[in-house]
Amino acid sequence: MTNVLNRRATVARETHRTRRRRTLLAVQVAGELLITLGVIAVLFVAWQLWWTNVEADAAQGAAVKQFVQQHQAPAATAPAAPAPGSGGGSAAGAAGGAGAVPVGKAPGHGQAIGVIYVPRFGADYSRPIIEGTSQDVLDTLGLGRYSGTAMPGAVGNFAVAGHRQTHGAVLDNIHTLVPGDKIYVQTADGFYIYVFRNQEIVLPDRLDVLARVPTQPGAEPQQRILTMTSCNPRFGAQERIIAYSVFDSWQPLSAGPPAPIAKQIAALQGKG
Repeated sequence: MTNVLNRRATVARETHRTRRRRTLLAVQVAGELLITLGVIAVLFVAWQLWWTNVEADAAQGAAVKQFVQQHQAPAATAPAAPAPGSGGGSAAGAAGGAGAVPVGKAPGHGQAIGVIYVPRFGADYSRPIIEGTSQDVLDTLGLGRYSGTAMPGAVGNFAVAGHRQTHGAVLDNIHTLVPGDKIYVQTADGFYIYVFRNQEIVLPDRLDVLARVPTQPGAEPQQRILTMTSCNPRFGAQERIIAYSVFDSWQPLSAGPPAPIAKQIAALQGKG
């Protein structure tokens, strides 16, 4: 009887040890999986916030330099006067005449429209403006123009979109704009100068910000507006931040670049 009890006790101890080993093994495997998943998550965040910016910065820098060198502007010797009849952001000069503001034709999807310069975002800030807002444009090429909105210089709403934290972070500092800040848009025709007016935070379904008169669908535009859109908050996408600027003036490529960005453009042209 004693032997039977001893054997049962031994079997019970072995069963307990086996169960304990299995439990420890399961905990170890689970821990290793969690560590692996954590490493993958960290690597993904690093890829999103760092490597996509490295790749996009290189592609966008090359696109800016190519555009600027293809459309050479002479060195600015003195601030050029605005084109007659172009100031104030009104529709004056929109039709023909010596003071008309030229409006280019929209290119094909993924093609360059021009380059944007925003001194508030940094002395060397420049990004390409590309036709379209699909992922292939925004993830690589820079700011994308919403197809169907106005072209630079046109009466209406020239609306663009860009990422805020990844893929070049082209609008990372959009929240730092101050009323009165100048925004320069260079195209094959010349330089369009806009002045920042205000910004607002909206929900993603607020497509009326892209209307010809922003937030007023059906209204007839009288001004030339530049609307920049991006995600909000900086590390989220629950909202959209919208920055509105009003057209101020235009000067042809032959007049040279506006003085505040002349040195930057000279460097991009290889003259700096």
